[in-house]
Amino acid sequence: MRISISGTYSTGKTSTTMCLSHYTGIPRTLAKAIREIMPDAVPGKRLSEVTPAEFLQLMMRRHCGRAVAEATLGDPYLSDGSSLQEWAYGLARTRFGMNPTDPDRPNQVDWPDMGFFHEVVDQYEHAFKQHVKASYDIMIHLENERPISDDGHRPMNEDFRSYCDEILWNAASDLDIPLYRVSGTLESRVQTIVSLLDLPTVIDLDEAIARMQQEYAAIDQRLETERQQAAQRVAG
Repeated sequence: MRISISGTYSTGKTSTTMCLSHYTGIPRTLAKAIREIMPDAVPGKRLSEVTPAEFLQLMMRRHCGRAVAEATLGDPYLSDGSSLQEWAYGLARTRFGMNPTDPDRPNQVDWPDMGFFHEVVDQYEHAFKQHVKASYDIMIHLENERPISDDGHRPMNEDFRSYCDEILWNAASDLDIPLYRVSGTLESRVQTIVSLLDLPTVIDLDEAIARMQQEYAAIDQRLETERQQAAQRVAG
């Protein structure tokens, strides 16, 4: 069974996927996050500073990373999100600007290349939806019920986040993949998913949560610019 844990950003997809993987023994895909991709893709820039063309590159790199990780595992696997995320975050920027945290910046929604950016994002939608439909047997959509994590990377714009949540749900609903909306605490979410899908469990839930917390604490949360500076110091 190939399962995607979907939803807008800062809803707990990563922690839920990690915990569910430990609890059930189903492996999770390991693809680079955007903040890990950026030092190679757009050196020296924050996500809030990228141009439309650069964001298209990030979308494609992230999608390719997901596809490779999924193909490597085969079946079964748990995916932290899906390529619908990349499309949704691109589409939302055609409405809220390239830097949704500061949508009033004069060069955000009226750049000359925003029209072409929108056209390419629409083409990515076609390709990414085909990939998602072929890659998952089940999609779990996490409710947008948590405050945004202000980590200096995620856009601090609740309207933007809610819009992404809406289009992610609608897009997944159109794919004829079994889709479930799940809410509540981490424990409640994991238990609900296991019950809905009749998944086996291999350890106690408390132990799965403890392992998730340890694994999550080890994630490199540095901003993309901090990663670039660290790499330069090592190279120097």
